[in-house]
Order: sequence, then structure tokens, then C-alpha cells
Amino acid sequence: QVQLVESGGGLVQPGGSLRLSCAASGSFQSIYAMGWYRQAPGKQRELVAIIESAGKTVYVDSVEGRFTISRDNAKNTVYLQMNSLKSEDTAVYYCKSNTDRGSIWGQGTQVTVSS
Repeated sequence: QVQLVESGGGLVQPGGSLRLSCAASGSFQSIYAMGWYRQAPGKQRELVAIIESAGKTVYVDSVEGRFTISRDNAKNTVYLQMNSLKSEDTAVYYCKSNTDRGSIWGQGTQVTVSS
């Protein structure tokens, strides 16, 4: 069984920063791409950023230059550093990991950007 545990969400003012973490654990041999998605109320879940095992990254246009995705392969952990946060970044953020045991999702962590 493979599990993802997310942390780091919360309430922040516009222009502020947050760092999300997502750690994978369980019986897997390899982790391939890891990514962050988000779902705002009344909207579909959307991709935020992906990082491949070799480090290549892809971002949705709306977060390019403000968010940075990174990973620590030794810790099986992916991070999302979010700077210059805007109200439209408010959403539940989900971590997703592709492993040799299949794709798995985290439970989600709430990010609220509000003054």
C-alpha cells in the first residue's frame, strides 16, 4: 500500500507565501512524476505543477514565476513553494504521485488567500 501525506496549507494574506509538502510512504520501488493539483469551489481540479524524477518541471501559466516545485528523492517528498499568493490561488491542493504501484492522490490541504 502506498500513501501520500500532505502538510503546509493554511490562511495567508495576499502577497504572502506558503510551502506545501507531500511525503510518500509504503511498499513501492520507484516514484516517477510527482505533482500538485488544486480544486477551487465550483471548479474542476486543475494541474498546478509537475516535476519528473530527473527534475524537469512544468507549470500552469497562472503560477509561472510565483510557484516553485521541487523534490527530495531521498525522502520521497515533493514540495510546492508558493510566493506572491493571490485570492484566486484559494483552493484545496492535492498531491499526486506516479509510482511503480500506480498513481495515488493525497488527501488534500486547504490554502486560503484572504485579507
